[in-house]
Amino acid sequence: MNRAMYSGVAGLRTHQTRMDVIGNNIANVNTVGYKAQAALFSELLYQNSSSASGPNATTGIGGINAKQIGLGVKMASISTNITLPGSAETTNNPFDLRITGDSFFIVNNGRDNMFTRDGSFKVDAAGNLVMSSNGYMVMGWLPDPENPNNIKPDTVSALQIMNAANMTYPPEATTQAYVSGIVDAESPEVNSPDGKLMNLNFYDARGYSYTAKLAIKRVEGSDDTVNSYSCELVKLLDSTGKDVTEISGAKMTNTPVSLMDAEPSSLAASYALAEDGDGYTITYTVDPVTGERIVYTIKDGTNGITATKYADTADTTGTAISDDDEVWEGLAAAFGYDDADAFKMMRSTVVTDDTTTPPTEETFDVATQLASLIENNKMVAGVGADAGKFILNGKYVDGCVIDFDKDGGAFKGLGGTTASTAVLQFGKTGDAASFRDITIDFSTLSNVGNEKVSTASATNGSLQNLGGGRMVGKMSGLSIQNDGKIYAAYDNGQTKLLGQIAAASFANPAGLQKEGDNLYIATQNSGDFDGIGIDITSDGGYMTPGELEMSNVDLSGELTGMIVTQRGFQANSRIITVSDTMLEELINLKR
Repeated sequence: MNRAMYSGVAGLRTHQTRMDVIGNNIANVNTVGYKAQAALFSELLYQNSSSASGPNATTGIGGINAKQIGLGVKMASISTNITLPGSAETTNNPFDLRITGDSFFIVNNGRDNMFTRDGSFKVDAAGNLVMSSNGYMVMGWLPDPENPNNIKPDTVSALQIMNAANMTYPPEATTQAYVSGIVDAESPEVNSPDGKLMNLNFYDARGYSYTAKLAIKRVEGSDDTVNSYSCELVKLLDSTGKDVTEISGAKMTNTPVSLMDAEPSSLAASYALAEDGDGYTITYTVDPVTGERIVYTIKDGTNGITATKYADTADTTGTAISDDDEVWEGLAAAFGYDDADAFKMMRSTVVTDDTTTPPTEETFDVATQLASLIENNKMVAGVGADAGKFILNGKYVDGCVIDFDKDGGAFKGLGGTTASTAVLQFGKTGDAASFRDITIDFSTLSNVGNEKVSTASATNGSLQNLGGGRMVGKMSGLSIQNDGKIYAAYDNGQTKLLGQIAAASFANPAGLQKEGDNLYIATQNSGDFDGIGIDITSDGGYMTPGELEMSNVDLSGELTGMIVTQRGFQANSRIITVSDTMLEELINLKR
């Protein structure tokens, strides 16, 4: 009877433990990431009254089983249902993560790595990704320093995703652009002196924005197979509208264009040409009465062109004109040009002093080679009938010349070549040090009818969306992908990989030891953590932002188990009660 009583005591004790487990499960029915436990019993011990004996063929007696009396029950194990996933709860918090599969998040308490299925995270004041409940650091991998677009799996470290370096995205200078659309030959804009204006918005290396105003104009004198249009730089403006063309050194390569209607150029009536030692002079008589005049001296290519103003006939010393623009304005007027800049851009054919028929022609750039025209008497009548003629029969376009096929209007090339790109160049020194040359692609332009409307427009970046440049970007948002990679979005349209949340996998996840706070630690029976972890997707799992994994407790099963446990406890208590009654009857025999 004592054995029965102690068996009852063991039964009460184990059922009480099972009730404790059930109570803990029910208490955590709404705990994030909680894994239900189950208490399992086993027999405690047996007392043998007699051992078993085998059959005896000699005596003809059969075998006898052992006589064993059990001594109660014990707790065999308390197992954790670690592999059964809990239900998903939507929170719409981007830092809440539900992890699937058998893996765990890795967190660190400042000393040791621990593991959890609780994905309720937040960003602390230092920019670290941490657990919301206790501030433990979420661990993962950082981008490869040599290739920031890739993650370098290594020993896990804290993910400081909102540090100072990640709050902004560096600027980048524009290096490529393209012009697309239609250039309609009948468009009033392309046939006007100002041309069809286009704005090319771009950035320098410091992220400041600028606007290059480009103009597409019809070019007279195109050959019989192409229609040609110039794309010229008008001016460069900063973000405030200030003209910074000169400061930036902006220019496009000059392109020569032949004019079909070449006419001899002669000096205006008020100008006179005379030989003067090693050069020539062009004299402009301002006032014939007083003798006021301006003398333009054309020396050889080394000495260049100068201008001296004489006040009257008696003035033999004169005053030099120091303003180079004023000098060119006078020279332009001498050849009938009101616009000095247009005169500079003209090209000239000079008929040399040659007795051959026809005389030899040579082409010069008026702006840079006018002084060299004195050589070989090129500005003086020669022997040949046409010798000495100074013919302005071409010009240089301050930009590029776009050629279209006359047959179908398709883009053919630039400046008589098959090239499709031109370069907007900058000084790149001093105040222009932050500018970068921009390669402009014209290959998508076409020259077709569009109801007299030209739609040509300039866009920064290549046709493959490269080299567009950008301003400094400020962080505007964070997102976490299913593989745990964390990306920052910036208001300049860029994204940046900040890190990746690593996961831990164990050979026997049920062997992990619970530590409270929804945390586990590795044990000898769970397998070791290698310090690096795995990509969650490598074992078929994933992370879902905006959701949490709830408890996997089956409440109906737990309530049923609670009833069974209660009945078992009651029955075991009756064993003690009945055994006590029997002992009492035994004692009463003495009376």
